Amino acid sequence: MPSQSWNLAMTLTELQIRRALPEDRLPLFRMLELYQHDLSDIWDQDLDSHGEYGYELDQYWRDRSHHAFVTLVNGRYAGFALVNPALKVGEPGASAHWMAQFFVLKKYRRTGLGAELARAVFSALPGQWEVGQMRDNLAAQAFWRRVIAGYTGGAFTEHVLSEGWWQGLVQCFVSAPALVAASPTDQIR
Repeated sequence: MPSQSWNLAMTLTELQIRRALPEDRLPLFRMLELYQHDLSDIWDQDLDSHGEYGYELDQYWRDRSHHAFVTLVNGRYAGFALVNPALKVGEPGASAHWMAQFFVLKKYRRTGLGAELARAVFSALPGQWEVGQMRDNLAAQAFWRRVIAGYTGGAFTEHVLSEGWWQGLVQCFVSAPALVAASPTDQIR
């Protein structure tokens, strides 16, 4: 079986991370279906009458406080990040960001692509951040602790939420502004 280490040597021209455009909506929706299937053993949800899990994506193009990002490798979709202001621990504000959904295709996992996507999104949206993982998603907890510790130099707090509609672990930190501000449609990496 070939090693996935080839992907670690991706050049900047092979890896693209950018804000999602309207034409990314359908591929993003389809990747969300894969994401929800991946979590179906720990996230209790059912398929609808069309055989889909479904996800409300329109808000990411309608509401300026919601942000959708996609990553592509060699021009092909490889993952996404969805960010909204629905904090679970802190107080909402103009620069408050909750990582609502985050996904990397299995082919690209453990290659550094997920960490690169996360860092790019954190830098694109400076301010107060919260990243949560479901209680039983141990792989995600390990990933986010490592990525956030590296990004912040260890300057984050972790909270366990055991009451309310969303339960799990939440890491909280502040992201500094990127050196060069990008417009909403710019490529961020």
